[in-house]
Amino acid sequence: MSENILTFQNISKSFFGIKALQNVTLNLEAGQILGLIGENGAGKSTLMNILGGVIQPDQGKLILKGKNYAPQNPADASDQGIAFIHQELNLFSNLSIADNIFIDRFPRFKWLPCINRQVLHQKTSELLATLNLKVTPDTLIERLSPGERQLVEIAKALSIGAEIVIFDEPTTSLTAPETARLFELIQQLRADGKTIIYISHVLRDVLELADSIAVLQDGKLMGAGPKSEFTIDLMISMMVGRALDQLFPTRAHTPTSKVVLELKQLSQPGIVKDVCFKLHKNEVLGLFGLMGSGRTELVRIIFGLDAFETGEMIIEGVPIQTHSPSASIYRKLAFVTENRREEGLMMEASLADNIALVSIPNFARSNYFGQIDRSGLLSAINGVANTLHIRSDSIERQLVKTLSGGNQQKVVIGKWLMAQPSVFIIDEPTRGIDVGAKYEVYTIINNLAASDSAVLFVSSELEELLGICDRILVMRNGQIQGDFARTEFNEENIIRAAFGEFESNSIHNH
Repeated sequence: MSENILTFQNISKSFFGIKALQNVTLNLEAGQILGLIGENGAGKSTLMNILGGVIQPDQGKLILKGKNYAPQNPADASDQGIAFIHQELNLFSNLSIADNIFIDRFPRFKWLPCINRQVLHQKTSELLATLNLKVTPDTLIERLSPGERQLVEIAKALSIGAEIVIFDEPTTSLTAPETARLFELIQQLRADGKTIIYISHVLRDVLELADSIAVLQDGKLMGAGPKSEFTIDLMISMMVGRALDQLFPTRAHTPTSKVVLELKQLSQPGIVKDVCFKLHKNEVLGLFGLMGSGRTELVRIIFGLDAFETGEMIIEGVPIQTHSPSASIYRKLAFVTENRREEGLMMEASLADNIALVSIPNFARSNYFGQIDRSGLLSAINGVANTLHIRSDSIERQLVKTLSGGNQQKVVIGKWLMAQPSVFIIDEPTRGIDVGAKYEVYTIINNLAASDSAVLFVSSELEELLGICDRILVMRNGQIQGDFARTEFNEENIIRAAFGEFESNSIHNH
């Protein structure tokens, strides 16, 4: 058996009175892949932030290669050969690959403060060759695909001589071929003697890659051992504290004949072309397609973030002349963007400020000064937070950046729930959140449709669209390629439509 390279010993940490970690003791064997799983808020990120020197534990200690290890900042972790490949990649898109890899330790001439560009180019070229990334060191990050950017992050880790590499939800933005390539690389890193911590909500990937698995729930280690001791059902049960007998909630709505949103021949050159569909009250309408199919571009146009050149949009029977996000909010449209961190949230603001953002005008008193009814506003905010089960010790003080991904997503949804929308557009709402949080998002969508809203639900996960939607539209090259009613749901046919290989008469106007 391999010796332990790292030990977490009785680690505890609290934030705002909430225990994020409780006496976690966990060993990591050298040259092994540990799969670390748990719901959002289970403590995975907190544990890794302690390992990386971002925060310090309230109690307990770390032992690295047989010695006490107490990093005070990320530089301490880097110096000890610990590297992170974050879900949100830490790269400067306007700089080159070489500059990103060596940004905090450029090679210099012996006695001069100038960067030795020749050595920089050579070292970067060697790293890229190791990863079989066929681009030049001078290539700007903004020109790379998500998979290639991930390889640059791995190159950064190799450049510091990392012995322990942490992958945090590394496949979130990757295509299937990029994911397969990443898995081959992780296995090669293990073969080269690196130790890997692999964090993912894709449990099948964890079972495929890991040598051992550790499960956190509410800050406690629920179990750890060789992967042979785990099944997906057991992993889910340990993560959520109960068996999930069904992945999707029971449907509580039936679409009506009332049309709340209609598109007629909507087009924007190079983006979408002749898009026609109707969205009905109490309906959950799915929007599926491969990467680049135009799904996100279409919903941005619908909400008024981007323009359309020709065609017509009708909301609640009224043709739309002026189109903007503020006008959409006035018309009771809501839009949960796929990029919650950059577009959906004010990360440095509190939960309360984020939830209130859209609805503040509704709580302005009808007097000359337009003062805010703070008591009424806070009461409504707390009502939404309770409805969505957002965990927080102080909704007015806690910053949204301190929340788990699942709770951040609930805050984004809560911001729009406050506005009581009639049309709820939601783009990739379960990306990067765990199975328990996914179920809660599905329940929210279900309840929205049951309470007289209509939902336009964009997702790359066909399984969840099949489980939650009344109807699924398939997009390809900016056009609607198929329109499948629930009675027509067929996974193979829907995928064939996404590839443009399905001939059907089901492209109709429900």
